[in-house]
Amino acid sequence: MTAALTILIDAAQRAPEVARMVTEGLPPEAAHERPADRQNSIAWLIWHAARQQDVQVAELAGTAQVWDTGKWAERTGVDRDSRWMGFGESTEEVAAFRAGDIPALADYLDATVQATVDYVRTLSDEDLDEVIDHTWEPPVTRGTRLVSTIDDAAQHMGQAAYARSLVDADWKAPY
Repeated sequence: MTAALTILIDAAQRAPEVARMVTEGLPPEAAHERPADRQNSIAWLIWHAARQQDVQVAELAGTAQVWDTGKWAERTGVDRDSRWMGFGESTEEVAAFRAGDIPALADYLDATVQATVDYVRTLSDEDLDEVIDHTWEPPVTRGTRLVSTIDDAAQHMGQAAYARSLVDADWKAPY
């Protein structure tokens, strides 16, 4: 495996670690609290981090979404089908988001990242350079899309950690 692929895998695997740290001991009501009543909740951030990566990597790989194959709507208690991933949601839609099982959201992110890792392991450096979307300037390569999904998940996990500190004053990140 090349250095580029190894780095992508390492980067992808970090988001679930943060999700587990953030959700450990998190009461369900705190998981759904929206800082200042307008920011994204921890539960929504973890769900969206997983959903956006799941949708985009499934499209790249030509596979079914982990959300569907793993029955994650049922397992997480989230009443949203695979057409939902969080992009462009209104404040009201984010406020209405509820998960019945917060640890299962972290499990779903972990399963999605595993699917991403499995997919990356099938690629070569040449595959990373392939242009997959000509609608952007510059055109988007497979590698760029993967970096984008990994970066999006990382940013949302950072937001989730910050939100945890806002809704739980006694919580301290271990870093």
